[in-house]
Amino acid sequence: MIDNPLLNNANTLPRWSDIDATHVVAAIEFLLEKSRYEIKQRLNKGVPFTWENFAQPLEELADELNSAWAPISHLHGVKNSPELRAEYEKAQQQLTAYSTEMGQNNELYQAWQSLADSPEFNELTMAQRKMVNNELRDFTLAGVTLADDKKVIYGELKQRLSELTTNFSNNVLDATQAWFKHLPDATRLVGIPATVLPTLAQAAKARDLEGYALTLDFPCYLPVIQYCDDRELREEVYVAFSTRASKEGPGQSQWDNDDNMVAILSARQQLAQLLGFDSYAHRSLATKMADTPAEVMAFLQQLASSSLPVAQKDLAQLTAFAKANYGVSELQAWDVPYYSEKLREQEFSISPQELRPWFPADKVIAGMFEITARLYDVTISADTSVELYHDDVTFYRISRDGKELASFYLDAYAREHKRGGAWMADCRNRIKRSDGSMQLPTAFLTCNFTPPTEGVPALLTHDEVTTLFHEFGHGLHHMLTQVETMSVAGISGVAWDAVELPSQFMENWCWQPEGLALISGHYETGEALPELKLQRLLAAKNFQSGLQMARQLEFSWFDMQIHLRKDLDSAVKIQQVLAEVRDEVAVIVPPEFNCFQNSFGHIFAGGYAAGYYSYKWAEVLSSDAFARFEEEGIFEGRAAKDFLEQILEQGGSREALDCFIAFRGRPPTVDALLRHSGIAKEEAA
Repeated sequence: MIDNPLLNNANTLPRWSDIDATHVVAAIEFLLEKSRYEIKQRLNKGVPFTWENFAQPLEELADELNSAWAPISHLHGVKNSPELRAEYEKAQQQLTAYSTEMGQNNELYQAWQSLADSPEFNELTMAQRKMVNNELRDFTLAGVTLADDKKVIYGELKQRLSELTTNFSNNVLDATQAWFKHLPDATRLVGIPATVLPTLAQAAKARDLEGYALTLDFPCYLPVIQYCDDRELREEVYVAFSTRASKEGPGQSQWDNDDNMVAILSARQQLAQLLGFDSYAHRSLATKMADTPAEVMAFLQQLASSSLPVAQKDLAQLTAFAKANYGVSELQAWDVPYYSEKLREQEFSISPQELRPWFPADKVIAGMFEITARLYDVTISADTSVELYHDDVTFYRISRDGKELASFYLDAYAREHKRGGAWMADCRNRIKRSDGSMQLPTAFLTCNFTPPTEGVPALLTHDEVTTLFHEFGHGLHHMLTQVETMSVAGISGVAWDAVELPSQFMENWCWQPEGLALISGHYETGEALPELKLQRLLAAKNFQSGLQMARQLEFSWFDMQIHLRKDLDSAVKIQQVLAEVRDEVAVIVPPEFNCFQNSFGHIFAGGYAAGYYSYKWAEVLSSDAFARFEEEGIFEGRAAKDFLEQILEQGGSREALDCFIAFRGRPPTVDALLRHSGIAKEEAA
């Protein structure tokens, strides 16, 4: 067991080349049994529970387990295989059972309560006290006070949910990977930018085909739906994409998520009721800034009242434009992105694709590091000596005044067997051990950008640039923490509806001329982004912002409603809720066959169940925070130092609202978000 590459990883990075699927279950079984034994020994010592003899050792056990599981979970997302998937699912079941077992261990709960009640508690650091209080809260949410028979039911439901959410995610991945359309030549690809065609050719080559292949990976899907002149082809790709993991989509019933959605909602509702909550929405908010579903709905309604009139004007303008210029009397779902791009080009004489040559990935990444250096006085440098799990990946270290603070893996490009989307995850957490050593944080930063092709580097759209900044903002929250208690260091312990604050905040530098000057430069000549293109990019920032806001409100509203309802025992009823939500807030209603909910991984397989509103909630925080930089200067003044010290370094050691108020000097307001979105007018100078 000592030779298992997933073990004995304290203060070390994963040994990627030594890891294979056969190590997974054995390593997790070993660590879980070790944890059970160590916890039992701690509970049986017969001495008062202190931080040193109880909390600290349990923190280190949790870190050891995380250090083994983090690379497994990451490989499952970025280098999936049938063998790894099978072993991952077995290990995940064991982890779920262990989590339920520990969460319902009354003796363990009483030990934590004893520490909280002890004279020592008030002498602990703020982070340590927050960690203890979080533990006690989480015991209650895990059902520690339930009767034994209900504890069994709770454990079964948690296990079932683990299986269901994994199945949901697997179905989306498999349905996405299964579909492609082969085109022997470029005849039907007229309109698609020349910078995209090599990617489509590469997709065909990967399948041993001549010509081009269209896939449902986003770097392929988006350019087709936005630019392809062939309306029938756009429709075919839209139908395949919007019906993934449904009876109507690729693979049809083979990867249908209808039953998974119903079962997931049912299990969540049962869990919530076991714990005494009226609904899963109420249960979800127990760990968030928002207190009640009513508060969330009032927040969404406030945004809707401001943005829906703007969204309706956006749609009216688009409809009139398509009819007047192209003779299209009725816009279909596969027409909206296409004619929106035509309208953008007419209004602002700019297209996202035409800007790609000025955003080569290497230049963007280097510029992002320079912006970070100016804000937080750090140095970011590549380390080529570190072993990687794929050739696409680069490893970096972050330091200040020659002292290392953190490190991260950057995995930027889409490829086969890699889950779509973009995310940040922890590889290693910051923790000060009982022997005085400090484990520094390491992050996984994952995106799915259009990869480089033969002779041409990876060229990003501006949307992809903002995605990169977003994920790096999450990474900085994880990596720049100065908290030494792992459970509340970095993103750990941060209220879910505040966790997007640093990521959305970081996006602002993609829209500032000073920031754009650092992250752009023509890939062939190094030429700066021309002033005219810069002004047009900035002018187009809030193009159709009303429609974009309405779409996010639709997702958030739907998420909250299905987790408030208790009668959703069929996919048809889930669809009915979605229809009701669209009657309330949708400006563009998709066709009936659209099954976007079947691939809505954020809420059915991710951490955003009854929490999708968090994106807008945190955007209020991030916009209001950036407004201070607008007042003081985006690279000048005290703002960056305060943001570092009051937000990023604090992690989850302090309540999110307290962190914000310490930075801003007052509670947040929605004014800056509406202004930045172009929904409320700029104040007069």
